[in-house]
Amino acid sequence: MKIFVVLLALVTALCATAADPGPIAAVSGGQIQGALLDGGGAVFKGIPYAEPPVGDLRWREPRPVKPWNGVREATAIGPLCAQKPSFIVPNAAEAAKEDCLYLNVWTAHWPSQSRLPVMVWIPGGGNFAGGSSDALSDGERLARHDVIVVTLNYRLGTLGFFSHPALTRESAHDASGNQGILDQIAALEWVRDNIAAFGGNPQNVTIFGESAGSLDVSVLMTSPLSKGLFQRAIGESGAVILVGEPQSLAEAEQRGVALAEAFKIPPGAGLDALRAVPAAAISAAEPNYFAKAPQNLFITVDGYVFPKKPAEVFALGQEHRVGMLLGSNSHETVPGSTLPTALNEAIAEAYGPLAERAQTLYGATPDPLYGTPEQQWATDTSFRCSAVAQLMWHVGAKNPSFQYEFARVPAGREAVGATHAVDLSYVFGTLDSVGIIGVGGPPVKPTDVDFQVSALMQQYWTNFAKTGDPNGSALPAWPRFDAASRAYLQFTERGAAAKEGLRRPYCDLFMENVKRLAAP
Repeated sequence: MKIFVVLLALVTALCATAADPGPIAAVSGGQIQGALLDGGGAVFKGIPYAEPPVGDLRWREPRPVKPWNGVREATAIGPLCAQKPSFIVPNAAEAAKEDCLYLNVWTAHWPSQSRLPVMVWIPGGGNFAGGSSDALSDGERLARHDVIVVTLNYRLGTLGFFSHPALTRESAHDASGNQGILDQIAALEWVRDNIAAFGGNPQNVTIFGESAGSLDVSVLMTSPLSKGLFQRAIGESGAVILVGEPQSLAEAEQRGVALAEAFKIPPGAGLDALRAVPAAAISAAEPNYFAKAPQNLFITVDGYVFPKKPAEVFALGQEHRVGMLLGSNSHETVPGSTLPTALNEAIAEAYGPLAERAQTLYGATPDPLYGTPEQQWATDTSFRCSAVAQLMWHVGAKNPSFQYEFARVPAGREAVGATHAVDLSYVFGTLDSVGIIGVGGPPVKPTDVDFQVSALMQQYWTNFAKTGDPNGSALPAWPRFDAASRAYLQFTERGAAAKEGLRRPYCDLFMENVKRLAAP
């Protein structure tokens, strides 16, 4: 009798499991089935937000997904976008695909009747590497702060930022070259149309990204195609003036013609021949962008996605009127770049008539936080002062803005400091699963201090997503950035503290040089 009871209970449990297919949501294209999270809530992975950009759709604007029959499984992360193998994705040859326009959604509440704020992550990697398919950007911990988290992949490198005269002629907008940005816009349109099915509020969307993702966040604030698709923006190490000026359409087309020569197709071959080249061959033909970063990370002033240079839009106060939180790390340079061996010569080349003043500034002794004069120069002229410049423009147009500096140096990375990308696992709360990773220096295990700093950052980031203000009860006050005080929040081993005027004389001179170079 006891055996019969046990068997009956087992059969009942199995039937209940079979009858419960897991969380199901209706989205563009049809129904999808995700997975329940152990701590409550649900995750939906590998959701298509556009048609696969393959075959005749290569290099075209993303197209809406085609409907499917039945319930589509959404429990596995979609593939990374095609890219060259690198230290970011060593197995890119096997893991990365041209069919890659997928996103992922985390919610801590299922089913949810709420209208929660939405955070959409745009990953970095120079716009030629990386993606949102790793444990580092798992969205569950952030979602536990009562937000919906969306992560996405977008086309990269030559497949995502390729201009060519034939493509421009084919385009209804007489433009080519910003396919990866158009993918991001298509993902935001998908969020607008579908996020309510997951309990999200399409009228309260924050885009956030790091490195190239932060640059993309910044330039999206200037595109007429993205207006109204997000209400707030968070940028981590990447402003509009990063790695030079954007290309003109003519310059981008010339670059595309030169790239196409490496595809080994007959001279003068048309788009059919270009689209027939295997994606792996296209990625393999790309130069080593880690040795020399692409100009403004491929952004092209094409007259359609970007009618004007993004920095010019900011300088004129014509960017989208959204709240912005923007910052940098204390010890970072553009990945792949090297410190100048002759600092005075590097300053003279970059600053021209302002060089003597800059050489005087950088002639000081090493700084305990910011390193040698060469290291100070590298960070000031890449991520730090460009963020200050963008913030100055943004508050000049009367937009709410907040600045931060991440200066926590993890134990074991004292020799390199708070380098590029080291802040990522703090923001996502994935310290326990991936540890602390950053450009240069070894990966290290987090300490209690790191978990405390991570908890602070997650709370600030999600508070900002909810209300446009990172402040909250029991948090150190984060003052708004303004042109006079230039207040910012610094994250260190002691937590968070408000300060003013980050590297003011250095950034003042940087901004003076930016203005000089922009003059007609």
